[in-house]
Amino acid sequence: MTADSTKHPPPHPSPTRGEGAERGLLVLESDTHGAGEGGGVALIIPVLNEAETIAEVVRAVPRDVVREIIVVDGGSTDETIIRAHAAGARVIVEPRSGYGAACRAGVLATELPVVAFLDGDGSDDPAEISRLVEPILAGEQDFVIGSRARGAREKSSMGAHQLLAGQIAGMLMRALYGVRYTDMCPLRAIRRDALEKLGMRERTYGWNLEMQMRAARAGLRILELPVRHRNRAGGASKVAGNLRGSLKASWHMASALVRIAREMR
Repeated sequence: MTADSTKHPPPHPSPTRGEGAERGLLVLESDTHGAGEGGGVALIIPVLNEAETIAEVVRAVPRDVVREIIVVDGGSTDETIIRAHAAGARVIVEPRSGYGAACRAGVLATELPVVAFLDGDGSDDPAEISRLVEPILAGEQDFVIGSRARGAREKSSMGAHQLLAGQIAGMLMRALYGVRYTDMCPLRAIRRDALEKLGMRERTYGWNLEMQMRAARAGLRILELPVRHRNRAGGASKVAGNLRGSLKASWHMASALVRIAREMR
């Protein structure tokens, strides 16, 4: 999925239709698209109104490891797209709302063998990506997920309800599939071919949980690593920033857990 690009984009670039237009996708290529020094790793960053943080997140990505940075915008009304593109990312606008829909659009936009995921709010440290993809690139693991619960956390970076939700989900998945998770951290990496075989369906906040459940059920080689977690660098959280967002995300994840568990019996 590509679109025409120039060496010197206009001050306020707009996404253009690419080969993915039949799926409704709008694509804005980076001037450095495909020019990273990294190996076969694509980093997917789903965003919505993260203009305050996205440029610094993109610039902090270790380019000796990550070859392609794909920012998938879910309909921002601020300058997220402009700043992500200026920082060197390839930008895709996914018109179908939902966190999972954005992640899926990013996966479909790359052919690299390893895909990593990172939120665009600055709470996760992009430097951790190197540790996550190393066991996969070495052929030792299929799926590596970060654990904020086990790692060093800045004060107030995670609410007690988030930690509790991760513990409860982890216990349920251990009972169902024998795999121990302590978190549903968005910072993760997986072999692209393994991800494609999982049959992911979630389009909302249940995406991360579904990936963990299906990976465990499929018998993938899974490794959980403690990762650093910080307070948001700016903007407002769509999940933990207000009661309505927290309840909505919790409902999506609880519904996803029950639905997926029934499907995978």
